[in-house]
Amino acid sequence: MPFTNETDAITYVFQSLANSNWRTRGLDEDTRDTMPTARLLQQLGLPGKRREYVVITGSKGKGSVAAITAKLLESLGHTAGLITSPHLTTYRQRFRVNGRMISEDDLVRLVNQLQPTIDAVLATLPAGKYLSPQGIFLAMALTWFDEMDVSAAVVEVGRGGRFDDNALVPNKLSLFTPIILEHTRYLGPTTARIAWHKSGIIKAHSTAYSLPQSPEVMEVLRREADKQDAVFEWLAPMDQGKLIEATGNGQRVDFGRYGTVDLPLLGRYEVANASLAIWAAGHMHALIDVHKTLNHASDAYVQRIRAGLETVHWPGRAQILQQQPLVIIDGAINTLSAKSFVESVRHLLKPPVVTVLAVPTDRDVPGVYGVFAPISDGLVLTQTARNITIHFPSEADARQVAADLHSDVNWADNISSAIDMAIQRAGSAGTVLMAVAQPAVGDAMAHYGLLHEQI
Repeated sequence: MPFTNETDAITYVFQSLANSNWRTRGLDEDTRDTMPTARLLQQLGLPGKRREYVVITGSKGKGSVAAITAKLLESLGHTAGLITSPHLTTYRQRFRVNGRMISEDDLVRLVNQLQPTIDAVLATLPAGKYLSPQGIFLAMALTWFDEMDVSAAVVEVGRGGRFDDNALVPNKLSLFTPIILEHTRYLGPTTARIAWHKSGIIKAHSTAYSLPQSPEVMEVLRREADKQDAVFEWLAPMDQGKLIEATGNGQRVDFGRYGTVDLPLLGRYEVANASLAIWAAGHMHALIDVHKTLNHASDAYVQRIRAGLETVHWPGRAQILQQQPLVIIDGAINTLSAKSFVESVRHLLKPPVVTVLAVPTDRDVPGVYGVFAPISDGLVLTQTARNITIHFPSEADARQVAADLHSDVNWADNISSAIDMAIQRAGSAGTVLMAVAQPAVGDAMAHYGLLHEQI
């Protein structure tokens, strides 16, 4: 019986994982296996049509770099495919061509089309093995990209890289955003080990670009690049755009040869992300535009890059959701990103400031609470059940942590209730900040009815 809707199709995609012992998984190198996905791609003849690929990893900012790179490639005249994760409100947001997400009809059609081959691969798997949903999504995306005649694909991996199904694409370019301690249960206890996982996206005889890293991370990336006989370069601060001033919905940035640009992204971190994306798009453009129809040195090239930067949109990252009161959301759930979020929007804050916090238990909950408590007139603590693999402190535990930091603390059982409570507390003249995990960002988008079909 063919699938007829997204829910049933997605349930099938996750069936193999659901039947495995995924809840007890340990380190990725011991429990993840990309071979079933490699077999699926081979049997489907994927990747099919020739195109250039860039793969992006890191601990923070990789989604933004992916979105900006894809927008710049589109602005340069290429048909740009984009694969990101996680999604906000629908799995369809994970696949985009020139910023538009795949339709439900196309997603369902692709699952039906690929099902016989998926089932054939599943039939060969021994007990305990599974075909990754991410691998199935990759096969769907590459098939759709062939149909859409995509010439450049921007691929964001998940938490790691070396054992990530998305890294199976033949990328000639790898990008690294800042790498910090994260996902230690799956990637290991040190930043060096985490960097080893992420460095696995570098292919033989390719090129890799990185934003500034700690010395131990930089050493791991250089070592992997040398092993793969790959060119490795990093963007020093002098290579990045320079913030001129904050604007009402973004920031004015001096991008050197590209001039002063009004970047419509509030996050201070987006300046570095955009700088890396400019390098990436230029590198990929050179690989695709072999006949030099749009030369890098031309004024036309500069104007195309400027146009891309000025029209990029990446939802859920320091995004304004409403005015009066001003509501701004960000996935700031570690102390570094929390501090950056505060600095990015400080010029917009009008009292009373109420902060909604949904920080998972595997993060530094006291640290993140501690960043927002001093600038807030009230805190609203909450949770989400959108992703069952991510756990949040109970009301009692969350209140206990916050009680030492602030005198005005409230609890809401879900994001919608938290938003309503915070807006009531802030009044029409105040500000609501939302520092919440990605699934909670999705809940907020659903609350506001935002699908972001086109970015």
